[in-house]
Amino acid sequence: MRRLLIAFAAAVLAAAALPVPAAASGGDRPIARTDTGLVRGARADGVDRFLALPYAAPPVGELRWRAPRPASAWQGVREASQWGNRCPAAAGANGPRSETEDCLYLNVFRPAGTQAGQRLPVLFWIHGGGLQNGSANQHDGTLIAQLENVVVVSVNYRLGVFGYLAHPLLATEAGAGAGTSGNYGLADQQAALRWVRRNIAAFGGDPRQVTIDGESAGGFSVCANLTSPASAGLFARAIIQSGSCASRPYAEGKQAGASIATTLGCSDLACLRGLSAAKLVDGPQFASFLYGTPALPENPDTAARAGRFQRVPLIVGSTRDEGRTFLQGARGWTREQYEGWVRGLFPDRADAVLARYPWPAQSDQFTSAYLAAAVFTDSGFLAGLGGCPALRFIEALSAHTRVYGYRFDHRTGPGLSPEPAGYEWGAGHAAELAYLWPSFDNGTPIAPTFDASERRLARDMVHYWGSFTITGQPRAAHSARWPAFNGTSLVMSLRAGGRSAPVPLATMLAEHNCDLWEAG
Repeated sequence: MRRLLIAFAAAVLAAAALPVPAAASGGDRPIARTDTGLVRGARADGVDRFLALPYAAPPVGELRWRAPRPASAWQGVREASQWGNRCPAAAGANGPRSETEDCLYLNVFRPAGTQAGQRLPVLFWIHGGGLQNGSANQHDGTLIAQLENVVVVSVNYRLGVFGYLAHPLLATEAGAGAGTSGNYGLADQQAALRWVRRNIAAFGGDPRQVTIDGESAGGFSVCANLTSPASAGLFARAIIQSGSCASRPYAEGKQAGASIATTLGCSDLACLRGLSAAKLVDGPQFASFLYGTPALPENPDTAARAGRFQRVPLIVGSTRDEGRTFLQGARGWTREQYEGWVRGLFPDRADAVLARYPWPAQSDQFTSAYLAAAVFTDSGFLAGLGGCPALRFIEALSAHTRVYGYRFDHRTGPGLSPEPAGYEWGAGHAAELAYLWPSFDNGTPIAPTFDASERRLARDMVHYWGSFTITGQPRAAHSARWPAFNGTSLVMSLRAGGRSAPVPLATMLAEHNCDLWEAG
């Protein structure tokens, strides 16, 4: 049951770049040169946008389930003013259905008029979506580029069975033995980071000052990149938002892949590669990084806690009520149903859990959802997201590098959706995204509904994130000083209206009942 719940939540959830003469970048159609050709973007709101830049060849036909190959060069000037294709995924809160495998594109946002070779720091964004959905086009980097004078890059990568299928035949084809299939989505991210290394100077970015940032599955991705040998040296700082080091053993992925192939009626690679993208989108999915592989030689969580990762400065944090985004389906339960659910999940400690999360004297249709969400949050039941595991993760990483910990604590915001009516989202999973990326929503605009105190929180967060990208230290003028966790055991509580403040780790551990969850 635990695995099913985690899967359900995840589903919800070479040539140097040459500078272009300044005259070529005039007007509102800036031009930049990449190692595969010239691109023409667009200018608006004080920011130059270059969209749908190919960082790898389309992974179609014989390139399906292969490591990303170099993109082809083009003649003339390529239009780069419209978003590119989303990678194949079923329809969901993170966007519409896509069946287009030609999707390995990234987007670059820079302050208008930035010149090649200017060497601005770079924020490289990896979207979330449980490694099964989502897209870079949910995250317009205009605000951060405009306010913080940095270059922002957002990237698509292969998802679901397209990005993570492991199979014995794929390993044999790769010719390097066990552990050489799966992790294609991670390889895509690394190819995009190498593209940044080669090309970002042509857009005015500094390839030596790249910060990788990701939320949810994007946070899983940041941890994977921190521990993957193939990512070494490709970034200087990292941010993990509501993520962990979730992964699965290669043997487990290979077994799942064989089962998927059988379900799809295929016994060879020609059959698998001949299937339509639509059939693969509608078929059984697998979405997990796999360790015991060349990409991830050991469990990323084990490696990170032992200090075997790129020891760059980190921001690591979660939201106060991670579970509320996943537990709306628990509304309407009776007391008996709720207590039965707890006993099914925690048979050895059910009485202790129910004593801390008791059914109240007064209840309504949402009571069961709020209680179940608190249990999920505090225990970190879903892949270690939130609560006690998230706080202890900050603590563990701080033994090896400088870490700035945070918890997003604004609990009265608009939430991700107006549905279900009356549901209080609290500071649920992904609640912080619209504050950094005003374009982010789940189909209903979020940032436009912010009140003055929430707009202040958004500015504070953009300044903290921007300052970290530039200096390795999160700072925001006229806002609370954010100390490193190292030597202070303080975690920044991000609150609306300029009320953010560092809070002792012990206080937050008590708020999440960590003595209960860490006992025994």
